[in-house]
Amino acid sequence: MSTTKRDLYEILGVEKTVTEEELKKAYRVLAMKYHPDRNSGDEEAAHRFKEAAEAYAVLSDAQKRQIYDRYGHAGLGSMGGMPDFGNAQSVFDTLGDLFGDFFGGGRRGRGPQAGEDLLLHLELDLYEASKGVKKSITIPRKEICSECSGSGCKKGTKPAQCRQCRGQGVVLMNQGFFRVQQTCRACGGSGHIITDSCPTCVGRGRVSVKRTLEIGIPAGVFTGARLPVRGEGEAGAPGAPRGDLYIEIQVREHRIFQRKDDHLICEVPVTFSQAALGAEIDIPTLDGVIKHTLDRGIQSGDHFRVPGKGMPNVRTRRTGDLLVVVKVETPRNLTKRQEELFREMAELDNKHVSAERKSFVEKLKELFSRREETPHE
Repeated sequence: MSTTKRDLYEILGVEKTVTEEELKKAYRVLAMKYHPDRNSGDEEAAHRFKEAAEAYAVLSDAQKRQIYDRYGHAGLGSMGGMPDFGNAQSVFDTLGDLFGDFFGGGRRGRGPQAGEDLLLHLELDLYEASKGVKKSITIPRKEICSECSGSGCKKGTKPAQCRQCRGQGVVLMNQGFFRVQQTCRACGGSGHIITDSCPTCVGRGRVSVKRTLEIGIPAGVFTGARLPVRGEGEAGAPGAPRGDLYIEIQVREHRIFQRKDDHLICEVPVTFSQAALGAEIDIPTLDGVIKHTLDRGIQSGDHFRVPGKGMPNVRTRRTGDLLVVVKVETPRNLTKRQEELFREMAELDNKHVSAERKSFVEKLKELFSRREETPHE
């Protein structure tokens, strides 16, 4: 293994014009690659890891980087030399949270841990989603044990200091040439051990309970919406806030209406006579049936709009429209009289050609006459 000091920029694989963010990214890649936890017993990896840490410690410091750029390694000697990476604490003091974020070390003393969030799926029908509704829900969650107030210890006892880490919550592990600070496995980083557990929570400090809540669902909610209920998640450590509860909405499909944003769409069947002559028909809405007069000659597939009969917008409270698509039904089984009437109508269609049909026939005649006039090769 070479003992010659390499260029710090070369070690991190960056140019001298590298930005602070690019420098950090380059170091992270190397640190992940050569970290002793991933390369147990590999002395070369341990050396690369130490080398990268030293390079980053210098180049991430604006003053040291300026001196290094001007005088090289010799200039660092006037500042007391390179950082002492033979001591694990020096690593954490020099690299700070950057190192801790990646390798599980980090700095302690961040306070009691907040409770975790909970997620509940709630199914509604379209009417409930349209009008808003109150729902009573029951959720399982963790609560602070009332017997021990969350300490996990039997009444009258206290936790003992962890012998492994001596109450620090972390231990120093030798990894090749390097010493790495890791969370103490004996106490899980708490720094203490429960020797006499609470009989109610068995030393966990929390117990499982079922909590019933009344939740207000606003009008206009849609599938996939997540409604937060603050402070109704899991209990945190003693003195820490609770997590939150999130309600994820699923709106069931409706047999009549389809939803498109804030609008509703429905298909209404009409007869030939209603479509041809116009008629008053029933239109379904979420509020009940309303009357609507069809225009004469409406075609199958045409649609019309009923304002204000759609879905409310959950934010603006404005209501969308109902789009009604007309479907002209062809009768399958005709009575004798109906068949007679349709035959009479067919005869009338042949004698009295409509303007639209006449135009279509004329286009066909023109097409075929052009083909006849075209000379064959």
